[in-house]
Amino acid sequence: MARNKPCGRKVRLLRKMRTNRRVPAWVVMRTNRNFMDHPKRRHWRRTRLKR
Repeated sequence: MARNKPCGRKVRLLRKMRTNRRVPAWVVMRTNRNFMDHPKRRHWRRTRLKR
């Protein structure tokens, strides 16, 4: 990917970075470990982003 990115693409990448976080520990505790992993979690190498 190019070093100089357009602003729109950078915003989209940042949004995907924020959504790629793990489930908070207090959610895991509150739901009695029903939600251990994030259903929309994405690995940078396995799945590609849509353009």
